[in-house]
Amino acid sequence: MTKVYPNANVAAAATATAPSIPAKPQASDANATVLTVWKKSLLFNCNGFTVFDSKGDLVFRVDNYIQGVKGEIVLMDAAGKSLLTIRRKRLSLGDNWLVYDGEKTDVNPRFSVKKHVNILTNKCLAHVSCKGGDGSSSSSPTNNKNVLYEIQGSYAQRACAVYDGRRRRVAEIKKKEAVGGVAFGSDVFRLIVQPEMETAVAMGLVILLDQMFGSSGRLSL
Repeated sequence: MTKVYPNANVAAAATATAPSIPAKPQASDANATVLTVWKKSLLFNCNGFTVFDSKGDLVFRVDNYIQGVKGEIVLMDAAGKSLLTIRRKRLSLGDNWLVYDGEKTDVNPRFSVKKHVNILTNKCLAHVSCKGGDGSSSSSPTNNKNVLYEIQGSYAQRACAVYDGRRRRVAEIKKKEAVGGVAFGSDVFRLIVQPEMETAVAMGLVILLDQMFGSSGRLSL
């Protein structure tokens, strides 16, 4: 474990002890983007995530101030630019979320995510669907016409896969391999994203899985 200083110009306080071993893709993932996700904010008094690429450079960050804006999570790039804003859907049954581009929450959301609760198909964790003009789901998640992605596996075990509408595996969450006989905990894991999926969207789904299934406490909402 050594200190990793992001190349981007972030706040002076944004330095911390972080995983020093870059993720390495397997042969089958030659064209994939492999990220190391650390469930920790680089800023003091914040909850969040810090995401590094295979070179150890900062790629994404989530810094939710404990006393900050309630009800939303913002995914930023290394320089602090807002990429996605995630909001829990109000007055809805179940675990439903809306995801917006940037910070423009006064426009139609880009997509919605709904936690899957059917005990007969427990391998499915959530559905990602396109949205109608009023911000409501265009159809039931069981209608594949409007389902963008389906997430399967176990987030608690850090073993998940994201499938698109053509049943292609476009992203995976995997445990970080032990290094020198020292195993990483569940707060450090790999995110493998195929070219068919945006890395920011994949990280947004990681944030939502943590909200739905995380056992170590949700971000401040």
